[in-house]
Amino acid sequence: MQPDSFIISMDDGADILVRHHPRAGATRLYISHGNGFAVDGYKVFWEPLLEQFDVVLFDMRNHGRNDPTGADGHTYQQMARDLTTVHKKVEARLGAASKAVGVFHSMTSRAAMKNAVELGSPYDALVLYDPPSVPPRGHALYEAMRGFELKLVQWASERPDRFTDPAELEAQYAAARASAKWLPQARADMARAVTRKAADGGYTLACARELEASIYLAALTLDLWPDAQSLGVPTKLIGADPQGNGGPPTGPANNALASEGGYDYVGVENVGHLLQIEQPETCRNILTDFVSSL
Repeated sequence: MQPDSFIISMDDGADILVRHHPRAGATRLYISHGNGFAVDGYKVFWEPLLEQFDVVLFDMRNHGRNDPTGADGHTYQQMARDLTTVHKKVEARLGAASKAVGVFHSMTSRAAMKNAVELGSPYDALVLYDPPSVPPRGHALYEAMRGFELKLVQWASERPDRFTDPAELEAQYAAARASAKWLPQARADMARAVTRKAADGGYTLACARELEASIYLAALTLDLWPDAQSLGVPTKLIGADPQGNGGPPTGPANNALASEGGYDYVGVENVGHLLQIEQPETCRNILTDFVSSL
């Protein structure tokens, strides 16, 4: 069945496309994605959830199916506000859910943390997949996370952003070490999700590489290392491999945040930052167990 699709406007006028897969009376999951990605690229993770949950899918501004709006508002501060606006306007249109849970990855997880700490989360609970948690300067893991984000700034700034077909990007994902563990279907889904038709007949990145780079850089200045209690709602923190094991330092960083901040936490072994499309069943099971406990 085709989802109900509609556009909602943020408080600065930017539009976000929302898709609703209804399931009457079920817990409502609001699902979004990480920096430079798009929610359709996570289909191997969220599609089976449609059988059990009322699901709202949306891309963040300048990503995926949304029309580009440029650099104005492309900040964590605005994205944190967007998460409240999305919830408020979706609930007003669809009716209040019995329970609304934000299911977010990476950039959107960090935006949800900022939203909760500064604005008060509108969601009844949060499930945060591997937020790029940067500890305070002086922390044992600060330099590792700083180096990680700076490498991503350079990578994003220089990445190819023009393609004759999404299959070109899919091949790049298949050849890259960082995406080697993604399920093959997810590589195909993500390549289509993060590209859009260009005026010249080819394809370009939906999220401009310079905007992607700006969010990686912004992660270093958020000063956001909150304890679980300060988020104000039940929160499940799900991290990449807690020991690193050749993967990104986000795993060890979230392990440390969980230990220091008292989070309900699972570190998934042998996965990288895109854990939802590497081990989708494991990631779904953690989510459903948490939601059933609410």
